[in-house]
Amino acid sequence: MISTRQLRYFVEIAESGSFSAAAERLFIAQSALSRQIKELESQLDTLLFERTARQPRLTAAGQAFLPRARTLLIDLEKAQQLARDVGQGVSGNLRLNHSSTVPLTGPLLSRLSSYLHEHPGVAMDIAQQSSEMQLQELAQGRLEIGLLRLPVLRQHEGLCVQPLFEEPLLLAVAENHPLAGETRVCLAQLRDLPFISIPHHQRGGLSYLSAELCMRAGFFPQAARVVSRKTTQLQLIQAGFGVALLPKSMQEIAPPSLKFIALADEGCASTVALAYRQDAGTLVRQFVEHMTP
Repeated sequence: MISTRQLRYFVEIAESGSFSAAAERLFIAQSALSRQIKELESQLDTLLFERTARQPRLTAAGQAFLPRARTLLIDLEKAQQLARDVGQGVSGNLRLNHSSTVPLTGPLLSRLSSYLHEHPGVAMDIAQQSSEMQLQELAQGRLEIGLLRLPVLRQHEGLCVQPLFEEPLLLAVAENHPLAGETRVCLAQLRDLPFISIPHHQRGGLSYLSAELCMRAGFFPQAARVVSRKTTQLQLIQAGFGVALLPKSMQEIAPPSLKFIALADEGCASTVALAYRQDAGTLVRQFVEHMTP
């Protein structure tokens, strides 16, 4: 099989014009250089150089082979550089999914932007996905990074779930809701109100946390006639179908007519976490390090 050494030696002789000059530039004995070229010609079953008394000249086969040999060496160098860059976290592609209740706004967006600015060789593919599905995709190797809300109900072996930050939960209501004029409410005041987000028995996340807080206040949230676990819940609240406990960051993507009211109860906060595989490579680990406060 033709070796990269033979290709490099061949190109060097063709460009320098002699075996002796090429041997000097390659820091090898001329006899060793000649032997490698003879082996290359043997594998190709054709002569690449006409050996003359003055200097070797490329044969027709050698002239045809030279540009392809140069291209192969250039492509190989690019492949080696790409492998080094990916291995060192300098370049590559990252697949990142985030929960619909983890909007890419504020400090989170700022960190993401600064990471991409500092790593111009990295591209990202971003999509929305539920917290539980993110963990499943990570476990199956179809995702590199997950941004989710705790708690998660199912644990997956081989994954790291690292808390990033905590933010307060607020009550979101329509502008004409009876509580819209309040600056602070207690959870107990929400006992008879319809909630547009009700927990699923197989999913954790924000709706699960909201139900836990309501139960701590002595009631389970009543389901509205229309419920949603996605960002469409903002439109449902605006339309007056019900209320929801939402993280403060969702104010930035909410319709301006929605009213957000502080909760008087202690412990009304939600945690955003970063999820990734324990065996993740350098690219993922550098991203995690950058995103972690």
